[in-house]
Amino acid sequence: MLLAFALFPSPARIQAMKSLPHLFIVGGLACTVSFALTAVAGERPRVEEVRQLREAGKILPAEEILMRSRKLQPGQVVVLELEREHGRLIYEVKLIDNANKVHKLELDAATGAVLSHREK
Repeated sequence: MLLAFALFPSPARIQAMKSLPHLFIVGGLACTVSFALTAVAGERPRVEEVRQLREAGKILPAEEILMRSRKLQPGQVVVLELEREHGRLIYEVKLIDNANKVHKLELDAATGAVLSHREK
């Protein structure tokens, strides 16, 4: 019976199979647009670019940012990211304090100045 179903599909099944490639194309385009919008909102520099910026002294080393973050908000660092927002390089640091609260800090990558400090 299963073999007959596979060999002789119904007209409705044939129509559904014809539209399957269209679903993949539409789904793929939706994913591409989603990823493109994400990249614009908080673009991350590539590894080689980060290395060049660091060697040129245009951004502070991660160790310096971590030290400043811990002085501002003691806790365990769980995330450190370098992002480009509105043409500006920003370190985002997330820490968990002793009360298990998550703190999100944003620091200017060039100067280390604190741009924001939020508790989540």
